[in-house]
Amino acid sequence: MSATLSASTLLAVPLAPLIGSAIAGIFGTQMGGNLIGRRMTHSLAILGVLIAFIISALTLHSVIVDGARFDATIYHWMTIGALKMEVGFFVDGLTAMMMCVVTFVSLMVHIYTIGYMADDEGYNRFFAYISLFTFSMLMLVMSNNMLQLFFGWEAVGLVSYLLIGFWFKRPTAIFANLKAFLVNRVGDFGFLLGIGLIAAYAGTLNYHEVFAQANTLAAQGFPGTNWQLMTVICICLFIGAMGKSAQFPLHVWLPDSMEGPTPISALIHAATMVTAGIFMVARMSPLFELSDTALSFVLVIGAITALFMGFLGIVQNDIKRVIAYSTLSQLGYMTVALGASAYSVAVFHLMTHAFFKALLFLAAGSVIIGLHHNQDMRWMGGVRKYMPVTWITFLVGSLALIGTPLFSGFYSKDSIIEAVKASHLAGSGFAYFAVLAGVFVTAFYTFRMYFLVFHGKERYDQNPEAHHGHDAHGAHHGGHSRPHESPWVVWLPLVLLAIPSVIIGAMTIEPMLLGSFFKDAIFVDAARHPAMHELTEHFHGVGAMALEGLKGWPFWLALAGVVLTYYMYLINPVVPAAIKRAFLPIDALLENKYYLDWFNENVIARMTRAIGTGLWKGGDQGLIDGVVVNGSWKVVGFISSAVRRIQSGFLYHYAFGMLLGLFILMSYFVWFRR
Repeated sequence: MSATLSASTLLAVPLAPLIGSAIAGIFGTQMGGNLIGRRMTHSLAILGVLIAFIISALTLHSVIVDGARFDATIYHWMTIGALKMEVGFFVDGLTAMMMCVVTFVSLMVHIYTIGYMADDEGYNRFFAYISLFTFSMLMLVMSNNMLQLFFGWEAVGLVSYLLIGFWFKRPTAIFANLKAFLVNRVGDFGFLLGIGLIAAYAGTLNYHEVFAQANTLAAQGFPGTNWQLMTVICICLFIGAMGKSAQFPLHVWLPDSMEGPTPISALIHAATMVTAGIFMVARMSPLFELSDTALSFVLVIGAITALFMGFLGIVQNDIKRVIAYSTLSQLGYMTVALGASAYSVAVFHLMTHAFFKALLFLAAGSVIIGLHHNQDMRWMGGVRKYMPVTWITFLVGSLALIGTPLFSGFYSKDSIIEAVKASHLAGSGFAYFAVLAGVFVTAFYTFRMYFLVFHGKERYDQNPEAHHGHDAHGAHHGGHSRPHESPWVVWLPLVLLAIPSVIIGAMTIEPMLLGSFFKDAIFVDAARHPAMHELTEHFHGVGAMALEGLKGWPFWLALAGVVLTYYMYLINPVVPAAIKRAFLPIDALLENKYYLDWFNENVIARMTRAIGTGLWKGGDQGLIDGVVVNGSWKVVGFISSAVRRIQSGFLYHYAFGMLLGLFILMSYFVWFRR
């Protein structure tokens, strides 16, 4: 334990947002009598997150400069045999980086919320929720054991349920939060099985104690099968990540979660909840490195998500849903990097993506405010001259997302592509094709969105819902008033997020990918998985990487996507409709999201309902109630009724019974015992 990191100081990081949440949730709502107003509520919530961010930044500085580390138990809960249940913190480079990203993005979202939710009657409740969400995520990333990891894991799921269904009077919001909750329970079941196997075979939940036994666990087989125990553990853990980080086929909850307010779209889908699975797999790298089968599984699932979720972004018209499918695709890129054993590259992209994706979500929210809560891109256009700050920051986020050289997304995305190219695992060929093709797809849907919103003919005055529509906050906007720039509390976070979206990649690629920043946090068997070694050999500085990037396939594929969207949506806008008519079956497949929602609702849900009904009627009512409970008393009643008839009180009846019994006994000994 380093003297520069104290337990009390680290404890303040999650507790500060928790205290802000408690005050806002109790005294700022009807539960506590609305004792504090909106200004006091958001001030205390922001102060809590600001304190957490400052301490996180100081912690990161100590980790980088002084090599500080912390690994200790804060609170001992219980002991069951040799298994200890504890609350503790483990701070290294990975944790410190995640603490800073989570608290900075959360701080920007808190400030942004002042402007975005200004007219909402649930203003104080929303601040309570987002501060609680920040606390939950910090407990997850700071944990030093799997019990606390699981607590944070479930807590972010619970609060996301509250946030996605924040407007609980809207049926679509209720459907979306139930969907998110149920789909995540599927993943969490696998995650819990993985943790249970570790507890059963390692006898501990502490990270370092588990990692110390990794080779012993890898040598064991799973009982009753010829599977490797480590493979089963890692796949179970990754199933949890598939739910939380929205990987195919457990991705279906994330696009529908756009029913929540835009600030939470940025918080959940940029730097916190959806990246929890990526963080967890990176933290468990000493285990995953021992199973090539599990890594191949991760690689293929990530590749499918990266490419096929990108296709869905092309056909969306809701600006938030385009960004949501972009998030799915980028999470697929991170997962592919994990499967290629390039864990540090996955975490590097997690960090860069957090800034530019939060920027895009918040900028989209600014557009929605400026267009009186219209989210349909078909009724936008020409917005840049009315919203200059939103326009330029949105452009910065878009350029970072498509991997433009010198922008942060370029350094992380190109590193993923190169890492996958160097991988020799089963499925790496398909994964390389998917991430390469995904570059074109990303550029296409990103700049389709950008051109439809900020350029071309102004179409906001043609919106058929403008005369009678009500926005998400319940306010009514009639007429066709012009777009307007958002207030400073909305555009200031955009500017502050745009800065790292440009520079953070170039600043951090060397220490994070090539240096010793993750030396104690991430383990890679370079002999078996050479991706990181080859990346190191081919890196010659950020400038040289950017120049080399201008010659590579990713840059030209991205440029082709931008040029094609410019032609299709600005020069010759009849082309998209013609393509749609020519490929109606494919368009229907994409519009219906590969029919996965239909399959889940009509096959999985009905089958589950049928099984549940069968177990209820056949098992509960038929077997338990009918046979065990009712059947037992009926048998007892029948026997007692028969016995009661024998007890007649007549001596000759008793004599007959004795003779009959004697006859049976004699028959038994004569016929069966001879």
